[in-house]
Amino acid sequence: MKMGIEPKTVDILGIAVSAFTMNELLGIIDASVVSRQPLLLGVVNAAKIVNARKDAELMHSLKQADIVVADGAPVVWLSRLLGAPLPQRMAGIDVMYRILEKASERQYSVYFLGAKPEVLQRVVEIITRQYPRAIIAGYSDGYFSDSEAESVAQDIKSSRADILLVAMPSPHKENFLAKWYDFIQVPVCHGVGGSFDVMAGVTKRAPLWMQKSGLEWLFRTIQEPRRMWKRYLVTNTLFIWLSLLEILRHRLGRAWLRARKGVQ
Repeated sequence: MKMGIEPKTVDILGIAVSAFTMNELLGIIDASVVSRQPLLLGVVNAAKIVNARKDAELMHSLKQADIVVADGAPVVWLSRLLGAPLPQRMAGIDVMYRILEKASERQYSVYFLGAKPEVLQRVVEIITRQYPRAIIAGYSDGYFSDSEAESVAQDIKSSRADILLVAMPSPHKENFLAKWYDFIQVPVCHGVGGSFDVMAGVTKRAPLWMQKSGLEWLFRTIQEPRRMWKRYLVTNTLFIWLSLLEILRHRLGRAWLRARKGVQ
């Protein structure tokens, strides 16, 4: 890992998920901005882990990240069942809010990429009001073609931003960051999915009790049933099945090691 950070990770179905706390992560982000050493942040939930197993480009993009955090509660639960507990869930939107607090505190510059133009404009207005000392380095909506991606990347690079927040759906944000990460030369890059829509009030976030119970997916399905029900039904079911197989493999492996030690 870059910057001499000691990698603390847990293998979750083939993805190395970082075992940092939020405060540790914010300290690493601070150090990255100050030193201008690149730090690519990734987030995973159950759906993304399942999709990455059949999407080689998404899996490659996730493995390009310097730090991958557990966005979904089921990822944390699985780590505990595997005997290597992650310290906490870190939803991408929560990381985004803490980064913005840090940006306002330290006067860091932030570039905002993603969402519809009207949503993005609303987000910039909210940031200006709620995080007054954060510097708006620039912004661009997420509705650009592949042929326009280089122009967008050039604008980000020219902004000399300290932090880039990318609010595009998976796998587009991961693939954009993996492709242009080295070119844009922004110290901290973080994909935040639909967080701009939540901040702008276009969509609502699940109540805290649902977030803590791992039911945020259900809240999203209720809000957008036609788009979400099949996605979560399939991916959540597959994640449960894969988790059961991994737990069984892990426990059989430990039993075999104990038996072997007994023979010796």
